Amino acid sequence: MATTVTATHHFIWRHLYASMQAAQTPMSKLRFVTPDNESSVSTLWQEEDFKQICSKELLTEKAADIEKMIAVKKHERERHDFDPTMFYENRFCNRRPDGIVINKNHRTLYILEFKRSSNRNMDFLRVQEDEANEQHRIIIEMLRAAAPEWTFEQINFVAGRRGARVEDDFYNEKLNVQEGKRDKILLAHVQHICEAHDTVMRSYYQQIHAVSKFWRHLYASCLET
Repeated sequence: MATTVTATHHFIWRHLYASMQAAQTPMSKLRFVTPDNESSVSTLWQEEDFKQICSKELLTEKAADIEKMIAVKKHERERHDFDPTMFYENRFCNRRPDGIVINKNHRTLYILEFKRSSNRNMDFLRVQEDEANEQHRIIIEMLRAAAPEWTFEQINFVAGRRGARVEDDFYNEKLNVQEGKRDKILLAHVQHICEAHDTVMRSYYQQIHAVSKFWRHLYASCLET
């Protein structure tokens, strides 16, 4: 079940990301960095565009002090106690934003984060927005400390059963999406959300049915013995 949910989450986000990238205005100077499992902070800073922001050494140095202020989780304690310095460096370098958009000419970098929720509460959009901001707050702080001459900002895409943040996300002019294509992208995005929800629910009921069938078979076997 968890595998299905994760797969549908990535499918929705990658389609939306690719759609925005393909719909850039002709004069756009933005570069969309492909979202994948390898796009950690460490691998991003192997690229020349990111090295021009600041060196990886400087970024890691600024990250050390900020990382120390973040609580160490229970499952991380052993690695932390073995080598605290290496632990903080690795934790920072392994952070993975959903997407990165960079404009070298204007010295601007956007961190994109996609959140889905099945929460029925009317306030779920704000809750998910807050969670998304907190998730990458540490990266934003470190980047600002290492490269104060650059502008760093996070843009969130939050969606769920009740809809999506249309005003803040899909019509955000900072991402240079052509005005005439925004409605089409949003419509496709909503369709993918509905399809994903259907996929997850079918997976859930298939698993429930399989478990129920197993127990019925086991019960019948016990009666025969």
